[in-house]
Amino acid sequence: MTEPVLRTEALSKRFGGLSAVSDVAIDLRHGEVHALIGPNGAGKSTLINLLSGAATPTSGSVRFEGREIAGLAFDRVARLGIARSYQRTTVFRDFTAFENCRLAAQARLPSSMRFIRPALSYRALVEAAQRALALVGLQGSADRAASSLSHGEQRQLEIAMTLATEPKVLLLDEPLAGMGAEESRRMVTLIATLAERHAILLVEHDMDAVFSIARRLTVMVNGRVLESGAPEAIRESPAVQEAYLGGAEAAP
Repeated sequence: MTEPVLRTEALSKRFGGLSAVSDVAIDLRHGEVHALIGPNGAGKSTLINLLSGAATPTSGSVRFEGREIAGLAFDRVARLGIARSYQRTTVFRDFTAFENCRLAAQARLPSSMRFIRPALSYRALVEAAQRALALVGLQGSADRAASSLSHGEQRQLEIAMTLATEPKVLLLDEPLAGMGAEESRRMVTLIATLAERHAILLVEHDMDAVFSIARRLTVMVNGRVLESGAPEAIRESPAVQEAYLGGAEAAP
């Protein structure tokens, strides 16, 4: 088993008297989809915020490639190689698919807002954007406005934007949300392909998709890890069945 690319230990986040995340330990490894599931209010999105730098832990550790990154700002975490998507699509609707990806690639640079020549003249950015679109299968839609893409294509574009930053870790927050059956199948195939070159944390409520592509699962309830392990062990766990799989409907 490979060493974790991203690891947390005793990670916690409190909002006043509320513990949104409590003593969470989770490992992400290169070449794996690690699914994070749990009922509404389990702390899944808060955990992603902590891993991506969008929130600061109250206590605990987040180590990326052996380096402590807990408390680093979102932009610094992104430049290190950790990218995330959101539950709601966050593309620039008036820009083309290519422009969305180029802007994402530009944001990875430490001088992203200090261009002194046209951005398109930066060959590395153009190539990163083109490569990202090709990876998600949108190379033929590069010149289309994001607003003209279907919902599923917009979700693909959002993932392409994360890939344009050339990350090592992908934090995907419900990428199948709102998709039809065919779009969901394409997204599952895409995520499985991306896992060959990335460490992926997948938050998703579609259990069929989760069990089809995840190598490991972590179940959260009330901010804590209830159980973590291989899909078969999680599926057969009485505690998980009672708390989630056989009880409350999956939710963000």
